[in-house]
Amino acid sequence: MVYVGKCLCGEVQIKINGGISDIIHCHCSLCRKNSGTAFATNGFVNAADFEIISGEKSLSTFSFKPGRNRHFCSHCGSPVYSSNEQDPSRYRLRLGILDSDITERPISHNFVSSKASWEELDSKLPRYDSFEPSRQ
Repeated sequence: MVYVGKCLCGEVQIKINGGISDIIHCHCSLCRKNSGTAFATNGFVNAADFEIISGEKSLSTFSFKPGRNRHFCSHCGSPVYSSNEQDPSRYRLRLGILDSDITERPISHNFVSSKASWEELDSKLPRYDSFEPSRQ
């Protein structure tokens, strides 16, 4: 499998030459704050399979906890991946950065006791291919 992706402005481009494991929807307050959404969808990739095609100099790093680093585009702020010095063999990837369709699927919702109060995890909500009808 080969996956490609880029940040919002296109400055940072990545390639993954392998699979994605342990995909989860994380509802913890840290992921919510980092993504600005109700949850973040993350998966692990082998560090050896992860390649920054372009824009490496545009990556900035934020360490919320010692040894745990969040790498993001310094131009547009898009989160790209996280690294953990205690487990340097793999990176945690924010799957929204990918342009490729992935074959792997999420295995769980995590930290649901910390989820946003307005998030109902309602799979019965209407789904649209474009904007909701009230915006058209």
